[in-house]
Amino acid sequence: MESNIFWNSYTFMLLVLCSGAAAYDALDPKGNITIKWDLISWTPDGYVAVVTMNNFQMYRPITSPGWTLGWTWAKNEVIWAMMGAQATDQGDCSKFRGNIPHSCEKKPAIVDLLPNTPYNQQIANCCTGGVMASMGKDPSAALSAFQISVGSAGNTNTTVKLPKNFTLVAPGGGYTCGPAKIIRPTRFVTNDGLRVTQAMMTWRVICSYSQLLASPKPTCCVSLSSFHNASITPCPSCSCGCHNSSNCVRKTPSGKGVNVRKAELQCTKHMCPINVHWHVKSNYNKYWSVKMTITNFNYRFNYTQWTLIVQHPNLNNATQVSSFSYKPLMPNLSTNDTALFYGRKSYNDVLMQAGPKGNVHSDLTLEKDGKTIALFPRRVYFNGNLCVMPSPDSYPFLPSSAGTR
Repeated sequence: MESNIFWNSYTFMLLVLCSGAAAYDALDPKGNITIKWDLISWTPDGYVAVVTMNNFQMYRPITSPGWTLGWTWAKNEVIWAMMGAQATDQGDCSKFRGNIPHSCEKKPAIVDLLPNTPYNQQIANCCTGGVMASMGKDPSAALSAFQISVGSAGNTNTTVKLPKNFTLVAPGGGYTCGPAKIIRPTRFVTNDGLRVTQAMMTWRVICSYSQLLASPKPTCCVSLSSFHNASITPCPSCSCGCHNSSNCVRKTPSGKGVNVRKAELQCTKHMCPINVHWHVKSNYNKYWSVKMTITNFNYRFNYTQWTLIVQHPNLNNATQVSSFSYKPLMPNLSTNDTALFYGRKSYNDVLMQAGPKGNVHSDLTLEKDGKTIALFPRRVYFNGNLCVMPSPDSYPFLPSSAGTR
């Protein structure tokens, strides 16, 4: 009965936050991934274009193994060459003699190149293995680009036909792309600032994310504890599904997992890949002291460029944050109770798969404002997905004698 209550409340919250495929996110109302094609020159049978993908989502990254972009050609176009990316399949190019196109697929699938790609195959903002940071974390790393030479396409504004049925595949899924629309040609300023050039033609595609479309089940949960209470409020049972003997990895007495090849997750009562634990370490007259721990129970997945969003009334007065990087977010100007946390480069920006190193943690000092008394967060998001919270009546009880220290 308890698990049904949590599932129903979670589903209701998702329906509110994610109505339809193009979901509205109250914390990130303008978040999307925008794909822009700039035709920079004509060729005898087509054009050369620079394709730029911008991740305008404030806290949802594209993690490893990265994005895959697809579409359907409107006519019989082929890809003669690419820089900064590649098509996964060449397709049937048997009708060509001499020069063979890079891809003859009617529905090509494009992937980013790796960071160690030779420089003569790169362009600016390419070759990160398809990984893109969120805009809130690092705007300079929230984009990806490649160059494409298209043939059999026409070489004027009136003969070129826009590709159709765009798709964006990323770890976890959940993206839906709208149709390509012609917009005002992009203008480019030279490095010396003395000359402005213009694209021959520009079109744009907008892809939106829906958590409900990405997964019918939650992907993270929250547990709570406090210094004044010996008990721990765990993640609700079956938060992300219920386990059986075949779909999760049990621990042996030595602490090592068994049957890892047959399953991905460690056996838990909540069966979530990610558990966020909020522990109140101390309560003083003027501030709270809190420890946050993120644990990865997935044996096959490292979370790169991870982000954590926490809503708590005292986060607008966070005076100290250790280990994690921190930025306040203001969904609206009247409140500032939301914070973005993420790892520090080459230190804890990768949340390793389940095991001894499968966790990261941070200590917070939250100054009290004298108006709100709240020990625990209101909502928690990991990588942009809403986490299941315990029922409020199960929170660690605050005795009247434990007001201040």
